[in-house]
Amino acid sequence: MKKNRDSSSRKQSARTNDRTGLPADRRFRRRSVILALGGVAAAAAGAIAWPAFFGSSQAKAGEVVVYKSPSCGCCGNWSMHLRENGFDVSVKDIDNISPIKEQAGVPYDLESCHTAFVDGYVVEGHVPAETIGKMLAERPKIKGLAVPGMPASAPGMDSPDPEPYTVFSFDADGKREVYAAF
Repeated sequence: MKKNRDSSSRKQSARTNDRTGLPADRRFRRRSVILALGGVAAAAAGAIAWPAFFGSSQAKAGEVVVYKSPSCGCCGNWSMHLRENGFDVSVKDIDNISPIKEQAGVPYDLESCHTAFVDGYVVEGHVPAETIGKMLAERPKIKGLAVPGMPASAPGMDSPDPEPYTVFSFDADGKREVYAAF
């Protein structure tokens, strides 16, 4: 009787992979390497994604949108102070910022020359970058922070004569507290 050529060529050893014809021990080595590389890739992706999803010990600077008068130089200096401290700042020059302050709920006696917004908070006046960073890290239940008026030694004013000033927090009901003092 004649041997069927197809059936003999289809026979595989029990020690080989049916699809590749590779020995079983080699197939498992390849799978182990692929799984190990996948694990390394997953660990690297997790290390990158973890701070974005769960935060890190240092607050990430959010985008600060500053509304100011086109002619106000100290507002530009304050924006530069924020940039130098890691914040992404965009400036909107408008002729009348009073409606912005009113809409943001800034109490009249806490107003200053510019109004900014960052991560859901209002920042009124020359609030130091470090204080904004602290607020973003702590996430207090407030509407925002304010430095009323234009204290000479606040960031952006840059007077050589130190003048003490206070950063106030305020909420939606107008309640205010001292948040920091300089």
